[in-house]
Amino acid sequence: MIGRITGTLLTVENGTAEIGVGSFVYEVSVPGYDIPSLSMQIGADVGFFTLHYLEGQGQGSSFIPKLIGFQSKSDRDFFEVFTTVKGIGNRKALRALQTPPSRIAEAIVNQDPKFLATLPEIGKRTAESIVVELKGKVDSFLSNTRRGSNSAGAVSHATPAHAFAEDAVLVLLQLGENRITAHGLVERVLAVDPEIASAQILVTKALRLRGSV
Repeated sequence: MIGRITGTLLTVENGTAEIGVGSFVYEVSVPGYDIPSLSMQIGADVGFFTLHYLEGQGQGSSFIPKLIGFQSKSDRDFFEVFTTVKGIGNRKALRALQTPPSRIAEAIVNQDPKFLATLPEIGKRTAESIVVELKGKVDSFLSNTRRGSNSAGAVSHATPAHAFAEDAVLVLLQLGENRITAHGLVERVLAVDPEIASAQILVTKALRLRGSV
């Protein structure tokens, strides 16, 4: 089993990262929420915590080995919990995870199937199943800010822009920023444009702001 892989990031395309390790090139499927940060690291050394499984082909008559990679062990652990929900396999889960695990965990803890139903491949019934089956199992995947809020008995009803803020901070941390700088950049961008619609746009504007400092 391949549990971790480190090498040079060659390409990121259609949800697949190519990693050069010596004379070998590995194809690693990656979740959508990691694409923005990975796209900025082409040519750099990166590491993935991986899941190695066999994917059935031709009605199960043959199997092809596949790797799924995550930039943190916590994200890999969340994926394994997420795929315990009936009807959510590896491929479906990968297509669904366009939003960081901390945001999805927040929706589960807050029993918010409407948000979950906005994820690719996740319909209303599946969203309701996720809330029921994973209730009490994902609290450890909340961001530190949201975990503190929930432990204090408060239920988060952040505005869309604020909901993306912590996700954007996580991406900036992956790109090498320290937490104080990352939070500062995000807060400055939101102060100018509080109606930003996605973490990806927020990260892009934060990086532009950093370049102008």
